[in-house]
Amino acid sequence: MEESKDVPNDFVKLKCEKLSVDEVSELVVSPCCGAVSLFIGTTRNNFEGKKVIHLEYEAYTSMAETEIKKICRNIRQKWPSVKHIAVQHRLGVVPITEASVIIAVSSPHRTESLEAVTYCINTLKASVPIWKKEIYEDEYSWKENKECFWANSEK
Repeated sequence: MEESKDVPNDFVKLKCEKLSVDEVSELVVSPCCGAVSLFIGTTRNNFEGKKVIHLEYEAYTSMAETEIKKICRNIRQKWPSVKHIAVQHRLGVVPITEASVIIAVSSPHRTESLEAVTYCINTLKASVPIWKKEIYEDEYSWKENKECFWANSEK
């Protein structure tokens, strides 16, 4: 890839299909970057002593995409050397061990991309309208993110 054509990009996608770590990381690779940092959030098989069967995600898609794009803009202000940002979040049923969210960030050096990935997942959980339902063996529970600002405003 020619460096002059390697302009910074943000790749934001919410989808019902299985997420691919390879696909997301390839979106952010750049010849001028020595770091690609990834966060992969997966479905675990337990929560507070309960056996989790799977998760289900719902979103207000257009608003969620808008909020994730705001996060990308904020990343670019805080870490100007960041080259590419990719955020994919799965909707619908997510089986045990599969990815619910994948975030990838490239930058010339590791510090910026690692800090940007951490900021991205924490801010996403706090501000993006994506809801998680945990399905257990004999019940289910809608989960709110403890970071979510609107969930904590009523307490």
